[in-house]
Amino acid sequence: MGAANFRGGVHPEHRKELTASLAITAATIPRKVVIPLQQHIGAPCEPLVKVGDAVKVGQMIGDSEAFVSAPVHASISGTVAAIEPYNHPLGRKVTAIIIEGDGRDEWCSELEPVEKVDDLSPEEIRARIRSAGIVGLGGAAFPAHVKLSPPEGKAIDTVIINGAECEPYLTADHRLMLERPEDIVFGLEVIMKALGAGRGIIGIEDNKPDALRVMRQAIEGKSDMSVVALKTKYPQGAEKMLILATTRRRVPSGGLPLDVGVVNHNVGTTVAIAEAVRKGKPLIERVVTVTGEGVKRPANLMVRLGTLAGDLLEYCGGLREDTCKLIMGGPMMGLAQPTADFPVVKGTSGILALTAEEAAVYENGSCIRCASCVKACPINLVPTFIAQAAEHGLFDRAEKLHAADCIECGCCSYICPAGIPLTQWIRIAKAEVLARRRR
Repeated sequence: MGAANFRGGVHPEHRKELTASLAITAATIPRKVVIPLQQHIGAPCEPLVKVGDAVKVGQMIGDSEAFVSAPVHASISGTVAAIEPYNHPLGRKVTAIIIEGDGRDEWCSELEPVEKVDDLSPEEIRARIRSAGIVGLGGAAFPAHVKLSPPEGKAIDTVIINGAECEPYLTADHRLMLERPEDIVFGLEVIMKALGAGRGIIGIEDNKPDALRVMRQAIEGKSDMSVVALKTKYPQGAEKMLILATTRRRVPSGGLPLDVGVVNHNVGTTVAIAEAVRKGKPLIERVVTVTGEGVKRPANLMVRLGTLAGDLLEYCGGLREDTCKLIMGGPMMGLAQPTADFPVVKGTSGILALTAEEAAVYENGSCIRCASCVKACPINLVPTFIAQAAEHGLFDRAEKLHAADCIECGCCSYICPAGIPLTQWIRIAKAEVLARRRR
């Protein structure tokens, strides 16, 4: 049987060979961390500490009463040096707690370890995941406890773990599947218990045969779990594409995965959930792929949250002289950064340094009506029409063209021979359409 697939998508150069064979290693514990009070979709946290307070690793230092939010924790032990606005990789300054380390790395976790999933009720699982501050680590940063709390009437029968990692260059999830398969399986069991789901699927692109083999061995004897090989294609890891490829269920326009009885979680998120339950460990670190031809020593690193990107790049030997672009995330959906003075946050899957040759793009031209963007769009949109509507301020037309359904994968911009920044224009249209709906 062939690999699971979907219509559309593109085939960018993988460039994963830079780090795919490199085991995860622990980065040096930083002397200073910057912990933004908003590292998630939803309400920002309020500080629970003040300047001058001593803190320990794992201590909750920010929280919110809002349901759609997630607390933040100290990732090093030391003293709160400041609470002030700081550069955020999303491109703005947000209030952050700055901690100067004491070098002792003293831990303080309020969560007790649990040996078996059956020892916790679904409500206790959700409460524990919220207390641990876990959000989607694939980049969206949606609070995990909210995903595990479907509204009444929305029954979830299937949980899909996203091991596709279709973004070029990034290999953090690949390494987690090779090195920590038992944690992924345990985390999947926890998620299924919380949702009352009877089926668990782990989707992995077929360019990772070693991960497919390891994960299939890890689920042996578990009749309610399966590993599905996915055709290697971008954006195979987008949740709507992943659901369609593995279950043949199509999320409706304007709908969510829970509308078709599915919840998706990323591999890294699943490991974090396993650690919160099995070890009582809050989310204070994550795996980050530091890569690109601009990095002297590419690596897969376990990094304390709040570590400055500049410190992490220095740990990897620094940047080469011909580095011209720095990106948080991958080249397709990542965010270009004007400086390395930003912290690693919960959604930082990678730090990518590109040379001029790697970052070369076409100059912005005029649409030639080739329809390449239409063929590539996995959501079946007409990107060039939406972009033109946005450029001329015709947002009612953009809404009729379903701009809000765009998943911002970047396929249209990647494939456009005229180099038109289609995704950027569609983002503008989508933001305006959603703002109008809220009003």
